[in-house]
Amino acid sequence: MNRYLPRSARTYLALATILALTGAVTGCGPGGGGDSGDGKNLTMWTFKQSHVAALQKAAESFKQKTGIGVTVEAITPDDAFIARTQAAAQTRSLPDVFEVHTNGDDFTFGAAGLLEDLTEEATWTDRYLPSVAAEGTVTERYFKQSQEKGAKSAGIKLNQRFSVPLTIGTFGIVYANKERLTAAGITESPKTWEDFVAALAAVQKARPQDGGLSIGFQAPTTGMEWLMQPMAYGKLGKAGFTGLFSNDPARNWTSANGRSVLDSYNQVTPYWMPGTQTLTIDDADLAFAQGRSSFVVGGTFTLAFLSQNGMNTENIVTFPVPSPKGGAVPELSLAPFALTGLSVSATTKNKDGAVKWLEHLAQTDVASQFAKDALDIPPVDLGGDPTGNLGPVLGAMIGSFGSGADAYNPGDTTHQPPSYDAAVVARSLMELTPLKKADVPTAAAGVQKIIDGYWSGK
Repeated sequence: MNRYLPRSARTYLALATILALTGAVTGCGPGGGGDSGDGKNLTMWTFKQSHVAALQKAAESFKQKTGIGVTVEAITPDDAFIARTQAAAQTRSLPDVFEVHTNGDDFTFGAAGLLEDLTEEATWTDRYLPSVAAEGTVTERYFKQSQEKGAKSAGIKLNQRFSVPLTIGTFGIVYANKERLTAAGITESPKTWEDFVAALAAVQKARPQDGGLSIGFQAPTTGMEWLMQPMAYGKLGKAGFTGLFSNDPARNWTSANGRSVLDSYNQVTPYWMPGTQTLTIDDADLAFAQGRSSFVVGGTFTLAFLSQNGMNTENIVTFPVPSPKGGAVPELSLAPFALTGLSVSATTKNKDGAVKWLEHLAQTDVASQFAKDALDIPPVDLGGDPTGNLGPVLGAMIGSFGSGADAYNPGDTTHQPPSYDAAVVARSLMELTPLKKADVPTAAAGVQKIIDGYWSGK
């Protein structure tokens, strides 16, 4: 599986073996006899097959510059990557560099003693976009999480840094088939929610068999967090949006604001691809790549998967989920966060070379080339003309990024009640759409009952 779930839904199933990892690497810090590399050339593991060619090209320029070679190996899917790491820890044959899930694998591996603390070495972070420059660092939030019972990151310390960003992105990106849009008379990307619904209707009318919208509802949070919530943020603004998750009847899902959001979300119901409620994220994206749907909602990371599966990127139009007309945030933007990062193994024999490799990937020209080769977005500030640097599709996605109160940030969960489980709430919301088993008032009451239970601790 080569996809990203919302952070609230993503789990690291194989990391239940972390105790074995911890025991296996005792004494394997610097000078601990680790077996990485040959002391000169570096080895790197990634769980992203789509990154291999791009990393290998970057390695060529790195070797020309430093004389250090980098061998890149992809280990997929994620659980195989974790299992391989566990086995390598036991035999002290870890690579020099890992690509990791940021604020996830990096903290777990760091807690197990597998990674170097890069706090002092990462001196180039001013090249990154400010919103992601500190990603991979143990903040107060992550430190508190590490102290919870059963935490996989138990043992990390405040302000330690176990990774630097490699790719960034966000959810809430709509992909549309350009040829089908044009044939249906849609010549510009939708600027409002109403424009989006009108585009869905136009393409569906022209192509009733394959004109629909797909999303991976088998992970129910995709519909809620990737499509409905950005729209709700644009409609209500930050204060109104966060109020939806409160237990205040004047502000929550049963309020006029809540019902209005669900009314708008329900407008897409006629245009779902048949059977979308059974699709995985991969299935939904494949439906779009293979022409069985004309729209798909995903994230910035979806582009590489579509290309790998035969979709011509020149036939793709992307745009962020738009705000409704008259919404509190007319020009809705999306706050990016780090998706994957780079970590240095605690057993490397060439820490200096490994750190130089991380810094090399943060150079503007290297990051720009990596983006074009991997069809993924780097954390480096590429200037004011991302379309000119990377082309219209990647450029449009970078153009949708923003910060502050006008940007929807899916990583901000401070407004949610304790023990909030997005998957449970999202499954209830599916009764409204796509399943059409509940009307708006019933769906609002069902969602709010669950949220009230979290606030009361039940």
